[in-house]
Amino acid sequence: CNPVSYTKAIRAIEETDGIVEQATENELAAAAAHADLTGMFTCPHTGVALAVLTKLINRGVIKSSDKTVVVSTAHGLKFTDFKVGYHESRLEGVNTQYANPAVHLPANADAVKAEIEKRLSH
Repeated sequence: CNPVSYTKAIRAIEETDGIVEQATENELAAAAAHADLTGMFTCPHTGVALAVLTKLINRGVIKSSDKTVVVSTAHGLKFTDFKVGYHESRLEGVNTQYANPAVHLPANADAVKAEIEKRLSH
């Protein structure tokens, strides 16, 4: 069964010489987490777009001289189960290479400071 906007999507692809690509769950999760390392907090949908962008760059379809825009219309806060699941390595079949698990500390400024100093010294 095709999506409701299937005809419009096909027309847009044809009119713009567009490309259709897909991303696996593992690829989208890794792309979203990798983007999060830059300070973003991406949604899984943006993870798909970023994973596909990476694939197309690696295949040479998108060149370094090309101008490319990735539109992100949602925020990771709408998908907290996905985000926490990734960072706690609870997403079945997903390699969590960019996992950034929570660090549990007492509600104490000295403990927080000590943890930050420990991590910065490595």
